Amino acid sequence: MSSDPQHTVRSSMTLEGVGVHSGESATLTFHPGEPDSGIVFRRADLDDAPEVPADLDRVVATDLGTTLGDGGEVKVHTVEHLLAALSSQRIDNVVVELTGPEIPIRDGSFRDYVSAIDDAGVEEQEAEAAYLELREPVSISGVQRGSYVAAPDAGFRISGTIDFDHPAIGRQYASFAVEPDTFRDELAPARTFGFVTQWDDLRERGLALGANLENTVVLDEGEVLTSDLRFRDEFVRHKIGDVVGDMALLGRRLRAHIVAERPSHAGNVELARTIREQARRSSREPIVDVAQIMQYLPHRYPMLLVDRIIDFKEGKRIVGIKNVTINEPFFQGHYPGHPIMPGVLIIEAMAQVGGLLLMDAVDDPESKVVYFMSADNVKWRRPVTPGDTLVFEMEMLQFRRHVCKMRGMGYVDGNLVAEADLMARIVDK
Repeated sequence: MSSDPQHTVRSSMTLEGVGVHSGESATLTFHPGEPDSGIVFRRADLDDAPEVPADLDRVVATDLGTTLGDGGEVKVHTVEHLLAALSSQRIDNVVVELTGPEIPIRDGSFRDYVSAIDDAGVEEQEAEAAYLELREPVSISGVQRGSYVAAPDAGFRISGTIDFDHPAIGRQYASFAVEPDTFRDELAPARTFGFVTQWDDLRERGLALGANLENTVVLDEGEVLTSDLRFRDEFVRHKIGDVVGDMALLGRRLRAHIVAERPSHAGNVELARTIREQARRSSREPIVDVAQIMQYLPHRYPMLLVDRIIDFKEGKRIVGIKNVTINEPFFQGHYPGHPIMPGVLIIEAMAQVGGLLLMDAVDDPESKVVYFMSADNVKWRRPVTPGDTLVFEMEMLQFRRHVCKMRGMGYVDGNLVAEADLMARIVDK
């Protein structure tokens, strides 16, 4: 057992309620998740119960909440409170089954979700927890008037400042280490808040349809209409909790000290993307170089499309790099004066990285070759041009009798440019 293992819930647990924005009733049930599966939302109310992983690349909206989607019609709204509870309690893998479009708001805080996790129990798993550690500070500014700095730290701490022109709030500052007990006692009870002056506008936009005095701290021009505050600085505590939830979309436990001035969901997500890209850049020292790659892949110029491997977890995950230069032969005809890397070659490069993950799974790999059998759910998100560095992340989904299913994602500067589900077979040369 790892000294720092992954965790899931020990048993299933159900909560009910309405969505703060949609006003629709929904039932939410935690189910134990397999190691390395992450946090996955399952829309049990829709045909085939589609799933949406809690991942930065699934964020489709950040207007008064964080919404995830599959790129189509399937969405899960207002995920941040639940994600904060799961992340703070070190829950790495869980299936969240939902019977509506939005996570129930409950009392507007994080507390009921933490209590549900306590009731379900926490179980250690036979897999090591993954961490994301900063090598150097990163900062962003200008997102909805907010600014952030994230610095290296041995743990996870968030310091937040908010500033509202209201006598009950004003300028508030707080700082907390994000530990299970600290979050449970100091942050989880803090509720979301809103202003009466914004009520009509929000409802015209289809927001706050489920908000009321029982699940939102409501402020009039000069007073708080809701019952007594749980903390004098409940407002900034809630904003810090939101940061915890949005950082959970990194998919790994974060070690950093985040200093947030006027945080927002849009700013939180942008910071998470910046942190992820910095981590990718700092880890680009190759663990496998092109000379070693050529020992395993039969491809040669101009069809060898992998330059190095920068991360590898046997039988589970591999990360590879392709540096795209103007000297690539395909740019001569695709297209003169407007060079764009062909989409099929992006998927080919992705497949070659996946092939290297497969070759490690068999004996005598030099005598084997990987044949790709299918590519499903292929999507190209944006063009790849000369000067770009393609980073491919391949995850093994299933491996049986020399046949493998993999999920591939391609990024440039932290932005998703291509994705696909690939199936391949290993055969003798």
